[in-house]
Amino acid sequence: MNDTTGTEGGEETGDEWAAAMNEQAEVEGASADTAAGDDADWGAAMEEQATAEGTVEQAPMQNLVAEEGGENMADANLDMILDIPVNISMEVGASKISIRNLLKLNQGSVVELDRLAGEPLDVLVNGTLIAHGEVVVVNEKYGIRLTDVISAAERIQKLK
Repeated sequence: MNDTTGTEGGEETGDEWAAAMNEQAEVEGASADTAAGDDADWGAAMEEQATAEGTVEQAPMQNLVAEEGGENMADANLDMILDIPVNISMEVGASKISIRNLLKLNQGSVVELDRLAGEPLDVLVNGTLIAHGEVVVVNEKYGIRLTDVISAAERIQKLK
């Protein structure tokens, strides 16, 4: 077993480490001098730019206005978002069950929900509650009739 602290080979390893550390310190000292020179160069360049910016004139800018006969800018901005798809979902209710009970579910199983019969459903858009409603059947298809729409102010309040 080689012991690097008390044997002759250990002293050589120690000397190699000391030489490497001295060499690293010299390199760092040289790079620090170079970095100080670079900082001075950057400082001079920044000062020169600040002086030059004081003499530059700004180009005149015109306000953008809608052309006559064109659409109103607010309508144009609204049109940009009208085709963005969103997910709308209706939540009948929810329940928490253990994995053991989940694995026992099969055809015909009944899961009790946290809502009473006749209570309104939640209408969610991208996971955000926007209204309450009741289930209706139209042309043999399920639908929902909105009974209470959450105001924008209330939705913002819930986000906070």
